[in-house]
Amino acid sequence: MAMSILTHVLAGLFGMGSWVTICGLWVELPLIVPQVPEGWYLPSYISVIVQLANIAPLFVTLMHRFRPGKLNETAVIYFIVGFGILASLFLAFFWSETVVVQGVKRSVPLLLLIFFISIVDCTSSVTFLPFMTQLKAEYLMTYYVGEGLSGLVPALVAMVQGVGVMECINASQILRFNETHLNRSERDTNYLVPNYQPANFSVEAYFFFLTAMMVVCLVAFLLLNYHPAVARERPKNKNGDSISRWKHKKSEQKQMMRSQKSSQKPRSMFGTGMYTWMQVMYIYVILAWVTALTNTGLPSVQSYSCLPYGDQAYHWSATMANVANPIACFISMFYTQ
Repeated sequence: MAMSILTHVLAGLFGMGSWVTICGLWVELPLIVPQVPEGWYLPSYISVIVQLANIAPLFVTLMHRFRPGKLNETAVIYFIVGFGILASLFLAFFWSETVVVQGVKRSVPLLLLIFFISIVDCTSSVTFLPFMTQLKAEYLMTYYVGEGLSGLVPALVAMVQGVGVMECINASQILRFNETHLNRSERDTNYLVPNYQPANFSVEAYFFFLTAMMVVCLVAFLLLNYHPAVARERPKNKNGDSISRWKHKKSEQKQMMRSQKSSQKPRSMFGTGMYTWMQVMYIYVILAWVTALTNTGLPSVQSYSCLPYGDQAYHWSATMANVANPIACFISMFYTQ
């Protein structure tokens, strides 16, 4: 029993590393936006960058489709998790650095590192899950719980961090320390400028926390591979790669479903061939629309929609959005429609 609990804990910690860096980045944007040249445009840039990073999972998927068995998933996971640790660590040091591009300051290191962590998180969707099929089926739900926590845990840390309080001060107070170099008109400046107070801890410390979570994910993956207690939790039949095992499981499930069709009415018609092509297309269009809003549309305009209400509103909306997702996943575990 204790060994089973250990495997559940490791599966959850492994799942937590799947999307922790991107989810953590979104909730940290209210503190990053005021300090980078891109300003309120940054969320839109990130939405585009995350979608461009899907080239990596596309490559993995095509390899499984046209060269099955050639791609070592365990090696790929080691690579992307290690790559994610380095990218998160570099974020802590270089997120505020700028490069002059055509006479304009740009956050090139930040955008480049965001692309790297996006590759890691997007690729995890097509590598972590096939690896989990090597364990018994009950550990897959634990993995999904951990995947939900990859958004919840950074959001809770962001709540503790808070967002810097902004106060309006006279511009002359900022310029006073350099008063000897000011002309009379500048000394008489009498307009207000925003002055942001620091949060409870810095952006750098937050990125160090994300790095630590990626290290925990790597340690959990190592133990899932080599701990003898986990080895006993693997199914007896371990022949073939994970994709082949997954297909074998699906074929067994289909046979079981066929044998049960005569005895009981299916709860859902989807996948039974009882939908028309138009209905199937309608379902997938709705799915694509909802996914587009969740992953790109709403996050990219969130900074603009919250702008009239200040950084506090932006901070809490970005944080609670990541809290809502795992809560919805937990509810669906107990109530399905």
